[in-house]
Amino acid sequence: MSIGKRAAAEFFGTFWLVFGGCGSAVLAAGVPSVGIGYLGVSLAFGLTVMTMAYAIGHISGCHLNPAVSVGLAVAGRFPGKDLPAYVIAQVLGGIAGAGVLCAIASGKGGFDLVGGGFAANGYGEHSPQQAYSMVAGLVAEVVLTFFFLFIILGATDERAPAGFAPIAIGLGLTLIHLVGIPVTNLSVNPARSTGPAVFVGGWAIQQLWAFWVAPIAGAAIAGVVYPALSKKA
Repeated sequence: MSIGKRAAAEFFGTFWLVFGGCGSAVLAAGVPSVGIGYLGVSLAFGLTVMTMAYAIGHISGCHLNPAVSVGLAVAGRFPGKDLPAYVIAQVLGGIAGAGVLCAIASGKGGFDLVGGGFAANGYGEHSPQQAYSMVAGLVAEVVLTFFFLFIILGATDERAPAGFAPIAIGLGLTLIHLVGIPVTNLSVNPARSTGPAVFVGGWAIQQLWAFWVAPIAGAAIAGVVYPALSKKA
């Protein structure tokens, strides 16, 4: 498969992740009496990855995430020369998904893009509970991304049961969102963070560095640890 087709698949897949995951938070989480809350948003993110894994996994591998691409490259599962194309496609897909979501959300009277946060990731006063420090946010993002990549590497190992990887990965993403949403709104994905931040601007752009550095660090560590742990004697 050409790099152009694989990058296009990553664009559409990351669009779906941001539109579906962040869309559930922006449009449905706070609806009176029927709001889906943290559990619903966590499931939405997990479902976006699981559905796209079945849809485009055979085309691009369904990374949808610069940190995943970096972690797989470190683990020797993905060619480093393809990283730029994947990362660019993922970031553009995330921005496009956030853009369509913004167009829909803005159609509701009283919608406050900046004041409502637009599902952007943040720490300190921009943490969902305005309680978690920068250090707490960085630790959460590194650890949760590490385990997300650990799950991906294990579920896609040639020795793992065939056909179940998307389910394990989707449920894994659901679980880490249940843990991380109260801390930073949970990123574990620089493209997911960049999309909403572009539209919120200000503080979201200023804090965006953390949601690139921490997920990539966690993924890279997993890219070293899992192969060492799983290496055949």
